[in-house]
Amino acid sequence: MRSLNQQRRVFIIVALIVPVLLLAGFVMVPALDLIRMSFTDWDGYSPTSNFIALENYKEMLHNKDLWQSLGNNAVYFFVHLLMIPVELAFAVLLTSRLRAAGFYKTMVFLPYIINGVAIAYAFSYFFSPVNGAFDGILEALRLGMLKRSWLSDPEIVNFVLAFVSLWRFSGYHVILFMAALQSVSRDVQEAAVIDGANTWQMFRYIQIPSIMLMVDFVLFDNIRGALQVFDIPFVMTAGGPGYASSTFTLYTINTAFEFADFGMASTMAVAIMAMIIVIYLVQNKIIHGLILKEGKNR
Repeated sequence: MRSLNQQRRVFIIVALIVPVLLLAGFVMVPALDLIRMSFTDWDGYSPTSNFIALENYKEMLHNKDLWQSLGNNAVYFFVHLLMIPVELAFAVLLTSRLRAAGFYKTMVFLPYIINGVAIAYAFSYFFSPVNGAFDGILEALRLGMLKRSWLSDPEIVNFVLAFVSLWRFSGYHVILFMAALQSVSRDVQEAAVIDGANTWQMFRYIQIPSIMLMVDFVLFDNIRGALQVFDIPFVMTAGGPGYASSTFTLYTINTAFEFADFGMASTMAVAIMAMIIVIYLVQNKIIHGLILKEGKNR
């Protein structure tokens, strides 16, 4: 038995060596170097850089355009957040005995597997003010008075882009919820039906508590995705007009490659990592609090 335990321990150590080395080489070391660069004025191509302490962080906090970009990220976050209950409802519907459920599952998930750049280009033409299909649909419905400059009006452009993002990623969340719902014990659900539980009670007291870990993951994915959104605004509006549709990541990349300020861009990258971690920790504490509360209520 001692020899078998030693063999297991050796196998575990050997199996972990490669993943740990990859994690250290491609995540930890670059992250530490990123933090180091955030305290410098490196321009991205010079062999040397100057240590400037917290100057980048001070300048970042006073950058109005960056704060506006972060506010644009908030639009994506809240639009997706409001859609999560709808995605969960779709998942419950598709896991029930619905006719042609397989077809609906495919159609829901299909946008997620399409390339993001291709989706952005397609919707650019869809919302085009010249010959866009969306304006044509409004005309056909005799709603031409609702036509707007969908991608150049600062008041609505972020909501249009958030809609495109929603169309692309909602199916992914629906599939995740479906996978979680299918793992809920059938015996427990059948027992609840025998005890007289209706559809809402089944959903509220059995299905939701059983998939709270997946809800936690989807909420985290929403936070991460909202703060890191890049391809859709980059292709469809390039952050314009002005900085009206710029996002935190888009502004960071432009700072690095357009304005050759890798030190400031590194500072922004550190800031977005910190925001994701802090928001996730707060969210995780809230979710675990709800789980414990639900357990006590039972």
